[in-house]
Parts: sequence; structure tokens; C-alpha cells
Amino acid sequence: MGHTTATEVLALLGNNPLWTLHEILKTGRWVDLTHTADETSPLWSGFTRMSRDALFNLDQHGFQAHVFTHVGQWGTHVDPPSHFHGGLRPLDQLEVREQLLPLVVLDIHEKVAANPDYTVSMDDVIDWEQRHGAIPRGAFIALRTDWSKRWPDHASMLNCDAAGISHTPGWSREVIDYLFDERAATACGHETLDTDPGSATSRSDFSLEGLVLSKDRYQIELLANLSEVPEVGALVVVAFPKIGGATGFPARVFAIAPV
Repeated sequence: MGHTTATEVLALLGNNPLWTLHEILKTGRWVDLTHTADETSPLWSGFTRMSRDALFNLDQHGFQAHVFTHVGQWGTHVDPPSHFHGGLRPLDQLEVREQLLPLVVLDIHEKVAANPDYTVSMDDVIDWEQRHGAIPRGAFIALRTDWSKRWPDHASMLNCDAAGISHTPGWSREVIDYLFDERAATACGHETLDTDPGSATSRSDFSLEGLVLSKDRYQIELLANLSEVPEVGALVVVAFPKIGGATGFPARVFAIAPV
């Protein structure tokens, strides 16, 4: 017996297959993976805090409109390739087909609880693939550390020692290369402020973030609620404005998981 084609699958869903698919998706668990950001949210030390001013108000004008001033990398946010590499794609050049993806969760939260400096290893990836099969091509890979449970405590997110060295988990070069080069991942995301572990960012080393973006792929920083989605089987939706030439912007990210 041959494999069922996409066309045959859609035919099984009736005359309006995508509407039927939506009805199916509505029965899943919809999980918000986005922090609520405001003027007090944690941020990288080189950035200024968000501010907002009322341009119009209900009492005087009958409607409300605010002017927001914030860095692109504010709260849960998207980093397009141009954030580190000027010759690569800015935000508006990311394709919409890159915003609805299979969600793969690499869960290292227990190892991080024992060692906050832990970085994901190929052993973690191999373990995932031994239990679930090969990581699907084109997936969004999320690194679950449960670091998002420290939000919005800025000091806890940074987790600095007496010498000012940050102790936070992160990615590793070998895993990034494998996911993007061997498994053709579309994007990745994490719960911490940075791709690189705190031991690296404390000495201004952001080379792993640069590595991800150098592959002309995007990443999401400061994800939330990864503890509420399974390691395999969910979809992720990543939404952000289409602003010409933007090198980053707050994003709304959510997952649709099996019940």
C-alpha cells in the first residue's frame, strides 16, 4: 500500500477541507506561549525600557490610541536573520509559511534544575529521536528549560552570582548545526533572554545567536508555558507585524496541542 497523499487527505475532509481542519484544530488545547510584556518586563542590559503615551483618550476624543516606544527585542519577540547579519532577511521577508510549523520540544528542564548553566547536548537530541523518531524537516524547535517560570523577576531571569556572572541555560553549537543543517529546522526558540548561556553572555559572547541567524533562519526569545505542550505532536503559530526592514519585534506565539 502506498502513502496517502496530501490531496487524498484533504478529499477525506469533505468539500471545504481547510474549514473542516479548523473544526478539528478547535478541539485541541490552545496554549499561549507568550509573556505579557509591559514597562517593567525583563530586558537585556543594553536596551531601554518600553514607554507608552496616550495620544487620544476616551474622555476627550471618544476613543483611545497610544504611542509605544520600545526596542524591537521586547518581551516574547522574533529575531530575524538581519538582527545579526545585515545582508540576510529582515522581518518583512520572512514567509508566512514559516509561521505555522510542527512544534518539537527538547525538554531539559530537570537537568537545568540541577545545573542552571546546562546547555543542550546531542545526547539530548539523540534521546528525543530514539523515543519519537527523526525530528521532522521544517519544524520549530523549542528548548524547554522552565526558565520562563522566573518571569517577570528580572534578577531571577539573569541569575547572577556575587561577581556579576549570569548563570542561565542555553543552546550549544553542535545542536544548532544538527537541527538546522541535518534536520532543516525552520526556526528555534527558548525561554531565556538569550540563545547563548549566561556564562557566555556575561563576557559579551553571543556567537550562538549569530550562528542561528547566519543560517537565514529566525528565532523566538522569551517563550512561555512550554511545560504545557508535549515534546511531539503539537503545532506552533508565530505571529508578528510585517514592518519593512525590521530587525526584531514583539511576537505572539501559541501552540495547538493534542488533548
